[in-house]
Formats: sequence, C-alpha cells, structure tokens
Amino acid sequence: MSKSKPKAPLTDPLRQSIVDSGLPLLRLANETGIARASLIRFVRGDTSIRLDIADKLAAYFGLELQPTNAKAKGR
Repeated sequence: MSKSKPKAPLTDPLRQSIVDSGLPLLRLANETGIARASLIRFVRGDTSIRLDIADKLAAYFGLELQPTNAKAKGR
C-alpha cells in the first residue's frame, strides 16, 4: 500500500511551469531575481519556496490562483 502524494495547488503548477519552459535555471534566475540555487532545490523537490518567490514565478509565467468550487467562491 503506497501513500499518494497530496495535491499541491500552488507548488505543482509552479514547478511544472519551470520544467515545461525548458529555460536554463541561470536565465530564469537572472530574469526573476530569484537565486539559482533556490530554483534548483525547488525544481528537484528538495525545498519549498517563500510566497514572495512564488509570486515572482507566477507573474513571470502568467499564472494566477483561482477558486475551484462554490465554497471557495463564497457561495
């Protein structure tokens, strides 16, 4: 019996956007101001990132957080 990894609604899309972009992490670091070492550890899944860094990555890749159900929308 294996435990499935819980869904990470912020982390997974950010990590996948980095990987799918095919950009060298050095270029991404230079263009976002995020330390390359932080990007490497995040992409490998070794560490998480702070919200301000997540904001920078989301803005860079054109991502935004949206509610997915009526409860989250306040209905």
